[in-house]
Amino acid sequence: MQKLLCNHSEVMEVKVLDIKGKDTGRKVQLSDSVFGIEPNKHAVYLDVKQYLANQRQGTHKAKERAEVAGSTRKIKKQKGTGTARAGSAKNPLFKGGGTVFGPRPRSYSFKLNKSLKRLARKSAFSLKLKESNIIIVEDFTFDTPNTKSFISILNDLGLENKKSLFVLGDSNKNVYLSSRNLKASSVVTNSELSTYAILNANNLVLLEGSLEGIEENLSK
Repeated sequence: MQKLLCNHSEVMEVKVLDIKGKDTGRKVQLSDSVFGIEPNKHAVYLDVKQYLANQRQGTHKAKERAEVAGSTRKIKKQKGTGTARAGSAKNPLFKGGGTVFGPRPRSYSFKLNKSLKRLARKSAFSLKLKESNIIIVEDFTFDTPNTKSFISILNDLGLENKKSLFVLGDSNKNVYLSSRNLKASSVVTNSELSTYAILNANNLVLLEGSLEGIEENLSK
């Protein structure tokens, strides 16, 4: 696959490929304020941490002393046994007793301000461009869902054995359904992008129609 060339000025020019992986002879300009910043690794870390935390269900639960099934009678007399006093078979020290400070259902989510999340996404884009792992492809669509055609595009772009993320300008059901059965490739719109998704892919395939939305969302 041919590496993309760009000049690191205020506006960077990147080649536009067709779905066959051929140079169309056209170039698009990428905003330096979105694709050419100095990456802020701590912002990236926080945004990815929040994304992963939000994926956790937090439904873990262990029964504590008051919730374990069993008799509440005093199991032996208080004194004279030569052992420690014990009031209940549900004591956490006994087998079958309740768990001490066991896990309870909880939410792992936490808040981040919008400006930090935008900085994290811009940092992720800048990292990908610096590594020459962003491909700009002219807009395409399918008349019907067709996984074979989508695989053909992956092969022509040299992405058949790599994790790839296709970013569309607008929702396209047929393109999405064509990629749904492929583990290594996924399709999202520019409004669905996350820092985690950008970094988790080996290559980003940005359709021309997605660029305006990406730069508009991240330039606020």
